[in-house]
Amino acid sequence: MKMILSASVLALTAAASPAAARQLTIDDVIALSRVAAPVASPDGRWLVWQQRETDLAANRGRFDLWRLDLSRKGAKPEKLAAEADVNETSPQMSSDGTTIYYQSDKGGDDAIWSIGLDGANARKLTGFQGGFGGFKVAPTGDKILVWADRKPGAPSLAPAMVKKDPSAGEGRTYDQLFVRHWDTWSNGDRSQLFVLPLGADGAAGDGVAIVGALIGDAPSKPFGGAEEVDWSRDGKTVYFALREAGRIEPLSTNLDIFAVPADGSAAPVNLTAANKGTDNLPTISPDGRFLAYFAMARAGFEADRQVLMVRDLASGQVRALTQGWDRSVASIAWGQNGKTLYVTADDTQETPAFAVDAASGKVTRLTQQGHISGLVPTARGLVFAMNSLTAPDDFYRLSGKKTQRLTAVNASKLAGIDMPVVTRFSFAGANNDTVWGYAVKPAGSTGKVPVAYMVHGGPQGSSNNSWSYRWNPAVFAGAGYGLVAVDFHGSTGYGQAFTDSISNNWGGWPLEDLQKGLKAATDKFGWLDADNACALGASYGGYMMNWFEGQWPDRFKCIVQHDGVFDARAMAYETEELWFDEWEHGGKAYYEDPAAFEKWNPVNHVDKWKTPMLVITGEKDFRIPYTQGLATFSALQRKGIPSRLLVNPNENHWVLKPNNSRQWYGEVLGWMDKYTSK
Repeated sequence: MKMILSASVLALTAAASPAAARQLTIDDVIALSRVAAPVASPDGRWLVWQQRETDLAANRGRFDLWRLDLSRKGAKPEKLAAEADVNETSPQMSSDGTTIYYQSDKGGDDAIWSIGLDGANARKLTGFQGGFGGFKVAPTGDKILVWADRKPGAPSLAPAMVKKDPSAGEGRTYDQLFVRHWDTWSNGDRSQLFVLPLGADGAAGDGVAIVGALIGDAPSKPFGGAEEVDWSRDGKTVYFALREAGRIEPLSTNLDIFAVPADGSAAPVNLTAANKGTDNLPTISPDGRFLAYFAMARAGFEADRQVLMVRDLASGQVRALTQGWDRSVASIAWGQNGKTLYVTADDTQETPAFAVDAASGKVTRLTQQGHISGLVPTARGLVFAMNSLTAPDDFYRLSGKKTQRLTAVNASKLAGIDMPVVTRFSFAGANNDTVWGYAVKPAGSTGKVPVAYMVHGGPQGSSNNSWSYRWNPAVFAGAGYGLVAVDFHGSTGYGQAFTDSISNNWGGWPLEDLQKGLKAATDKFGWLDADNACALGASYGGYMMNWFEGQWPDRFKCIVQHDGVFDARAMAYETEELWFDEWEHGGKAYYEDPAAFEKWNPVNHVDKWKTPMLVITGEKDFRIPYTQGLATFSALQRKGIPSRLLVNPNENHWVLKPNNSRQWYGEVLGWMDKYTSK
């Protein structure tokens, strides 16, 4: 089954075809425009989004706002707010569909601005100091919810006045975890919620805090945003997700959903206290009667099934709408009539959009191939972003059963590039379960090509049909490799039991799947050079590279290990989110059950290592700390195994800066070329 969307949906359009096609490179990928954060007017006429362009000289991205008139056939996207050297992000549509609110760093400090949909009357609305993370305007248009890092208990957004002792030392002191999280050392600040009045003259002042005595981050860190907060339709109540802090914070996945008066006149009320797993994505229905969200049942497990829930706000009655659907809801949007909810969920290497009947819970799949995000229900249909392994995001609209492409923002940049051919395959893996994978064939190749065997992270993730700006299969194919990826046991999109099967089994069934999967691919696809393969992976995939070294030492010409676990014992004490590592090894701390960690510990098998390895790590990676990479490199060097170490001082668990990405691909492909060239 070929994973290629029809030309009317995902094929790139160009004014003219060049004389000669060429392969995709990382420079092409870095140069692409990236669309995100779509919003639409209620009548479905206007679509507005943020668009990122790469500034290689500054080694960063820069953002503008764009608009598209969906009522005019053949209309082209236009810039809405795009001042040079200014970032305009996070657009939000006013309830009457006439105004866009957005975040801008014009003048050097972030503030909330507004602009008419005609591009006129851009004006700054806020003047508070100290920075902020994001905002959401009330449906009534008279208040703004702002989240910003401030000291717990801060009464407003006004920065605390701290008098520094010039003779004090530079050391930081802590009395409890987290001392660091993802890529940042804690300074005691928390992401907190504040409400400012919004009037004709803007939103003056520092607002009022509304979280009361709660200690925690709302939205959650490190990845939470506007999807974790919502307004009541009358603008009187704010709903938000928060995990209460304390000594158990690094062990807890128990985010709850709270309701609080927007004027801060009463303490927040926990609406989901009965559930000890994660509750998140609070989303109010158009009539204001219902609160939709997802819930995980098991405490301490970050990859449990996310069930769509609906709460009647008047009665408090809660219904689990998708309890009988063995998929995990990743996003939530109410249809305008309040009778349908639109969600996305992983499903067998795809991430489709689904419609869920609000009364019965019946689930209907709306899209087939591709990775869907940014669902925006409008009066003219469902608007969304979609990408695939061979195409970056563009916007589409689904009306009835007809899908219409709305944008082709990278058509000129990708004109003349031959994208690879992607083919899915399946095989009988561990436990005799069906396991899926895909093979990516370089465009125009006629003979055998070396194999790049890529292992995904998570480990509860998927090698799915999606575009990536970090690990991009099409770039490896463009460099002449046949990329193979397998959704081993533990992957998402196949039901919760399949996802659960990796826990306390890291080096067992997944390794068996990966061994059988590579053989299945090389047996099926004669263009893969089975005897000329390198393996590569990051995070859990990086762990698996270390596991390959000791358990599958004679299979690969070379290995690329990025941010992988080398020593499970050290990892158990060094990582910040302890709940993850402990759940994955049986639910106990290392000192309570060391055997569970040692069973799959790569460090115990270094004596069998022999495959040349490139090791990559980031100094700001606190999830799998860079010391794990240094230890890996030390083991390789001590044994005399050909090895190379790449350390990024300003990257975390991911490589995000454009020039660092170019260097990453240069090192990785250079390493692989060295060992696969004949």
